[in-house]
Amino acid sequence: MQANDFSTGSVRRHIIAQAVPLMLAQLVQLLYNIVDRIYIGHLPETGSMALTGLGITFPVIVLIAAFTSLFGQGGTPLFSIARGKKDTQEAESILGNVFALLLGASVILFVVCYTLRRPILFLFGASEVSYVYADQYLQIYLLGTLFSMLTTGLNGFINAQGFPKFGMITTLLGAVINIVLDPLFIFTFNMGVRGAALATVISQGISALWVMRFLTGKKAILTLKRQHIRIDPARTRRICSLGTSGFVMQGTNCLVQIVCNNQLQAFGGDLYVGIMTVLNSVREILSLPMSGISNGGQPVMGYNYGAGRNDRVKECIRFTAVLGFVYTLVAWILVMLLPRQLMGIFASDAATIDHGVEAMFIYFFGFVFMTFQFVGQNTFLALGRSKQAIFFSLLRKAFIVVPLTLLLPHVGFGVNGVFLAEPISNAVGGLAAFITMWFTVYRKL
Repeated sequence: MQANDFSTGSVRRHIIAQAVPLMLAQLVQLLYNIVDRIYIGHLPETGSMALTGLGITFPVIVLIAAFTSLFGQGGTPLFSIARGKKDTQEAESILGNVFALLLGASVILFVVCYTLRRPILFLFGASEVSYVYADQYLQIYLLGTLFSMLTTGLNGFINAQGFPKFGMITTLLGAVINIVLDPLFIFTFNMGVRGAALATVISQGISALWVMRFLTGKKAILTLKRQHIRIDPARTRRICSLGTSGFVMQGTNCLVQIVCNNQLQAFGGDLYVGIMTVLNSVREILSLPMSGISNGGQPVMGYNYGAGRNDRVKECIRFTAVLGFVYTLVAWILVMLLPRQLMGIFASDAATIDHGVEAMFIYFFGFVFMTFQFVGQNTFLALGRSKQAIFFSLLRKAFIVVPLTLLLPHVGFGVNGVFLAEPISNAVGGLAAFITMWFTVYRKL
């Protein structure tokens, strides 16, 4: 029990102990979709268009992730704070409430998205050619909605109890199976895009079983109990209040993807939608360590805030900011030196790689500013300041990226205007979030 008490011992050691397994777990989580894109992008003859089809489905996948964040990320900080106060009853009630919300939301999302998938995919930027591949993937992927939401939404409750290694196993099991099944279904059974989706669903199902087994077993400090599985209105409002930030962040990611796909389709066609699919994949991979560092500090900050150890909260903020800045600077240099190699991981088509290199230089310019967004956002979340977290989620995506994506292509930048919107938003939105956090939270702790 002492090992999971974040109010004693080295703050840095606690953060690293949380962050490293989280980074590995999140990297493995990405493999569910990243591996799909790698195999699909290298399909003979149809790889480029099939990759574009996968890119069209991203907003649907992100929409599911948004509702997962609403409940999962909303409940985890409250769970950590209650655990820091030694309020076991409240912590387990929060866990049960989140489980019930995830269960209900997954059913609704599946029915709506599956029934309306054709108009949804065309709204999200599909052409008649790319729709074929997008629909093949999505109609199978949606069958795993429940598995996906339970895995991602509940895994944070394992990490918040001080068991990040078990949280890593959650995604490691599924990802290994996904890696094995992908080439089998895609190439051996000649299922193509459908095979990639089926491998993902099976993998997510196995991960969900692991999460449920742990949270209902003897190894967990606080467990999921039947009597707590209910939706309490007051508790749900608190969960959604904090989770709205993650929901807005994911929801605005969905909006950005829709706007980007439509603008790229209008100004560059399917080729550039496919390029954006690759750029998103690279960004997701490179963002993982920063996300892991920030999320690793979140339960440590929340616990110490609940325990009244403000000095340790401030140390968390300083450490995650410095470590994150160093990492994102190294990642930016890597992109500038190896753009063609990074594009080649996901595509073999010469046109996709050649045009993608130019887009990558623009898209990742100033990547270091992502640190400030992550640190500011996660600090607000960890300390239960939902209004600030929501505002800065909206600021970067909805108020900066979307308007620029709509404007820049029409004022002489063409498709490059879509890629240019990202670095501008990183600088303006990231600095605004961090500076506000520093003066309104850090200096007052």
